[in-house]
Amino acid sequence: MRVTMVNKYYPPHLGGIEYHVRDLANALVARGHGVRAIVANEGPQTLTELVEGVDVTRIGRTFAISSAPVAFGMARALRAEATRQDPADVLHLHSPYPWGELEWLRARPGVPTVLTYHSDIVRQRLMLKGYAPFLHRVLDRVDLIIATSPDMVVHSEFLAPRATKCRVVPFGIDVDAFASTPAVEARAAQIRSAHQRPIVLFVGRLVYYKGAEVLVRAMADVDADLVMMGSGPLEAGLVALAIELGIVDRLTIVPPSPIDELIAYYHAADVFCLPSIARSEAFGLVQLEAHASGTPVVSTTLTTGVPYVNADGVTGLTVPPGDATALAGALRTLVEDAPLRERLGAQALERARAEFNIGRMVDDTLAVYAEARGVA
Repeated sequence: MRVTMVNKYYPPHLGGIEYHVRDLANALVARGHGVRAIVANEGPQTLTELVEGVDVTRIGRTFAISSAPVAFGMARALRAEATRQDPADVLHLHSPYPWGELEWLRARPGVPTVLTYHSDIVRQRLMLKGYAPFLHRVLDRVDLIIATSPDMVVHSEFLAPRATKCRVVPFGIDVDAFASTPAVEARAAQIRSAHQRPIVLFVGRLVYYKGAEVLVRAMADVDADLVMMGSGPLEAGLVALAIELGIVDRLTIVPPSPIDELIAYYHAADVFCLPSIARSEAFGLVQLEAHASGTPVVSTTLTTGVPYVNADGVTGLTVPPGDATALAGALRTLVEDAPLRERLGAQALERARAEFNIGRMVDDTLAVYAEARGVA
């Protein structure tokens, strides 16, 4: 099969959707499928290159609107997917990418098309007003829609009316990559030695919807150290808040780190916390990484895939979003109860292996491709 992915960018550009597209593309190539990616370049030039077996066309970006790159020529490239010597069997759009979806509408490539709906647009209300009419058209015209959790289908105003054409395919990761090794344990021991208290770990951008401020407030009532791996516009404010609450000596902010270092932090942590407060957090892939490391998670009951990934009482605990008191209570429960932490951590690892591995994700995606093509 030949599959063509359409997205804003492709790695090495940083981004959760970009990494998902890369992982899915690489896994499809490993199974013998041909994969192309049509994306925007970060500069004005159009480049074509082979990246780990994936044919990547980076179309020159003219400008960007609200972080969405405008790359003239994308419609022409999509139209060509139906006529080239090795035409695409399936187009796979990744949304939200307003320009890419508009170009797909313009191109009318006549190729079976699947769209993965990664998240709703929550904060950019003005942009959504202009985007919504043609997003409805795109969702009506694609053959099938992939949602990453049942919660997204139920609670998204764009997906709920189209539930019959939605197929749930949760993200998957390379669970084995997060396993304990002597090197991981040695580094994790070094990290733990720098802390006299249990470690609560947060990994993510320091932006509003991640709920980092709620977490810092909650930590005033938790006898543990908070390690936040990430960067963003809220960093200075979080430090100021920790000073105000008298817990700055228990707060450590470290910059985003290479994967080996990240894995060591997951293993060093007693509890992982994802305190997100808005539907912009559609899945919370970092929860899966913590689970794959055997670390229990405290997260929030957003109407997205977040509580679907972190099953309350099974792989961790969940609390209402924005509730610092409830968050502190859940963190205290796990910090103070080592047997409970161990049980939930073991169950988290088992569930990650069974339900959120990359092989299962690829199997389910291939089944959606086959259905879109009308192949039994």
